Amino acid sequence: MIHWMAQYGTVLLTLFLSALSLFAAGHAILWKRDVRSAIGWAALIILSPGVGSLLYFLLGLNRVRRKAVTLRTPRERLPYGLALFAVDQQNLDAVFDLKHEGLMQIARAVTSISTRPLLKGNKVEVLVNGEQAYPAMLEAIRQAERSITLQTYIFDSDSLGHMFIDELVAAHERGVEVRVLIDAVGVRYSYPHVNTILRARGVKASLFIPFRNIAIFNLRSHRKIMVVDGHIGFTGGMNFRMSHLVQAPTKFPTSDLHFRLEGPVVSQLQEVFVEDWHFTTKESLSGADWFRAVEAKGAVLARAIADGPDEHSHAMSLTFQAAIASAKRRIRIVTPYFLPDLTMCTALGVAAARGIEVDIIIPAQGNLKMVQWASWAQLWQIVDYGCRVWLSAPPFDHTKLMTVDGIWAAFGSTNWDARSLRLNFEFNIEAYDDALVQNLDNLIDERLARARRLSLEELLTRPLPLRLRDSLVRLMAPYL
Repeated sequence: MIHWMAQYGTVLLTLFLSALSLFAAGHAILWKRDVRSAIGWAALIILSPGVGSLLYFLLGLNRVRRKAVTLRTPRERLPYGLALFAVDQQNLDAVFDLKHEGLMQIARAVTSISTRPLLKGNKVEVLVNGEQAYPAMLEAIRQAERSITLQTYIFDSDSLGHMFIDELVAAHERGVEVRVLIDAVGVRYSYPHVNTILRARGVKASLFIPFRNIAIFNLRSHRKIMVVDGHIGFTGGMNFRMSHLVQAPTKFPTSDLHFRLEGPVVSQLQEVFVEDWHFTTKESLSGADWFRAVEAKGAVLARAIADGPDEHSHAMSLTFQAAIASAKRRIRIVTPYFLPDLTMCTALGVAAARGIEVDIIIPAQGNLKMVQWASWAQLWQIVDYGCRVWLSAPPFDHTKLMTVDGIWAAFGSTNWDARSLRLNFEFNIEAYDDALVQNLDNLIDERLARARRLSLEELLTRPLPLRLRDSLVRLMAPYL
């Protein structure tokens, strides 16, 4: 037996590794949507037999699958009257008049992209910085009678975090059902970890994709959702940390926008939380404690868009592209990180070429150096097309916002980079309302008034060492 293994073992191992490599390379070629990704994985697999296949099966496959999504067809399974407020493909013409043809195009596209309907009857309140957002959220927690669901990326155990911890614990102690879901990476920005503190005080808290899930640890939840009693919702770009109080004495003050929502769309916020909670803990949340019978609260048309490396893959990227292609006059983008792929850059460039005003506002000083360097390496592409890029003055602006033609907006947690658009679980709202978007455009105008426009000449005449550094870092853009 030993003689046989010595004689044929090497041959059999070679045959096995060759077959495994061919299978893995074939899988990458068949299922990777991005050509560059398919070529990269196939090359690694073939050139590194065994090791390449192992890396592909560990890191290249998307194993995130919702094994039991109980709310996938909400109008059929949740008897809270959401269908009464849905705007489907057949009656879009009745909602948008002819002068808003671009909006009809966006709505039709996102209806096809998203698994959730566009809903009428919503109220959206804009909350500027932590100074407005945190008091509103804390007050909602204090007024809670039945349930609180909270999901976030970063939840620091600083003085601000402890204010929320105390109110969540107080709600739990008076009989409110409380569930808190924090990303397993985001919770580690401070110590002691908030989930540990909450559990010790009786609140049910869990971590999204703990580190023990090695095969999918790179897929993070960047969503920010809070729902109180099933009918008041909050979402936007803010984490729970002191730095979002821009008037507070912190090392890196960070401005941002958050939003308070009422109306039918809040049920969609709750649906997304319930799916993520079930995926993480296997506990199903349903019934009147979590979902209220919906009522009209305002005039805003809105829809939740869940995006992530699961069944919602590329939803936000496609939404952005639909909005860019449908714009008639103006596109405005505010983002802390701007690293779109070639497809998105081309879409923005084509929009500018056909006469659309395209303004992109990014921080003059970012908090992630490598992301900023990579961004600078490709900004010349869109500036050369005719897009206007503005560098906003401090404090660091963490806002994620897009408006089109003064009547459509998208806001939430998604950045304009590969991590947000391909790897992270994100949550956003699209809204159709001229008064709301006018308010948001006014906030953009304030940023523009304090910003400096970046010229093509400045980008192309920077010192060669800086351009080489930025271009080298840009090679890692899909993973930053």
